[in-house]
Amino acid sequence: MAKERVGFIGLGLMGSGMAKNILAKGHPLTVLAHRRREAVDRLVAAGAREVSSPRQMAAACDVVVICVTGSPEVEALLTGPDGLASTDRPLLVIDCSTSEPSSTTRLAAALAPRGVTLIDAPLSRTPKDAEAGTLDVMVGGADDVVARARPVIDCFAGRVVHTGPTGTGHTMKLLNNFVSLGYGAIYAEALTLGMKAGLTPAVFEAVIKDGRMDCPFFRTYFQWVVGRDPNAHRFTLKNGFKDLGYLAAFANAAGIANPIGAAVRNSFATAVNTGHAEDFVPMLSDVVAEMNGVSLAPENT
Repeated sequence: MAKERVGFIGLGLMGSGMAKNILAKGHPLTVLAHRRREAVDRLVAAGAREVSSPRQMAAACDVVVICVTGSPEVEALLTGPDGLASTDRPLLVIDCSTSEPSSTTRLAAALAPRGVTLIDAPLSRTPKDAEAGTLDVMVGGADDVVARARPVIDCFAGRVVHTGPTGTGHTMKLLNNFVSLGYGAIYAEALTLGMKAGLTPAVFEAVIKDGRMDCPFFRTYFQWVVGRDPNAHRFTLKNGFKDLGYLAAFANAAGIANPIGAAVRNSFATAVNTGHAEDFVPMLSDVVAEMNGVSLAPENT
């Protein structure tokens, strides 16, 4: 049976590896330049087709994967005058962005009468996993639609969890990021407290690593803290702050007290608004340390 024609928008840190794997698994691939051309040029050289608008992509594809920053970008790509929904032809859209759940459910309901089916499939893990095709994916959508989407998702996923109806994938992603970014903020404060007491990051790592509190997030975070590898954990503080804002909106809409979430968001807000928006999450540790008059850099420890 012929494989479905797939479009991909958002060829950034995660998307470029995802799209490469979709093409490598035999799907006819169409791409759209969103911000940078490097990945587009590589994929076109490998056999992908390039279009110049979401409308052109919708006309050429059966399934479109979106992997952009968040809800405003997704809404524009879908509902803009030259957007994916402008052709009024049947289309399955898989949103792998970290989007606001209320936006996702609203869009899905509005687009269904026009033949556009939207499901959410946000991601966990790193760009290295995207390149290797071993991402964790949380999928929200009806059973039959998720079954149709799985051959595409499986091209870049090592583990897939069907979370429930459309919108639940993005809700679970916010909770996932709340936990991980919360760890990032806790590590940063703990490291600063340790330095004040004469305990270096290397000692901190030696105690946590291989113990009950160890995890892959800790490992990549400390590849920066101790090893100063800038590429170990490529997720920006700006994007973390955005996701924590989505979490705050979700908590407010649900009427849930979210004091820890507010504290974590304030930590990221401080970093972003002091010039560190494009730094990666582990670099929050240096921001917190500097605010408290210490340095975590190896030469100072």
